[in-house]
Amino acid sequence: MGIADDAVEVRAQGWRTLASLHAAIDTELERALQGAVELSVVEYTVLDALGRQHGWHMRMQQLAGATALSSSATTRLVNRLEERMLLTRVLCADDRRGIYTELTVAGHALHDRARPVHDAALERALASARLAPELAGLVDAIAG
Repeated sequence: MGIADDAVEVRAQGWRTLASLHAAIDTELERALQGAVELSVVEYTVLDALGRQHGWHMRMQQLAGATALSSSATTRLVNRLEERMLLTRVLCADDRRGIYTELTVAGHALHDRARPVHDAALERALASARLAPELAGLVDAIAG
């Protein structure tokens, strides 16, 4: 194996480590959020992104970026959350094609209940991952 091959393998191993850590965190978050507040991780991500707007709203494409979903997947997710009366869509006053999304009162309340569940689950997942030698360095790098 040459130097270039070694570099490719190092990057591939780094990616596998990152994917493994992500899967461990995602699994813990999903279990905790579903069990405590009946939200999926991606649903929580939407509520969290909107909840951090402090009374403002987000365009659908901004929300898609925040959730790492396609526009169509974001629309389907927003539809489901809107049916649950957790958020609402508002037409942009100066651009009729623009659609904003914002949390409802119920959405804010659920986000407030879900945030400590999410944060505790994230802390548990990181603490557990830190015990795995292959993940410990990455956890230390991202979580301090």
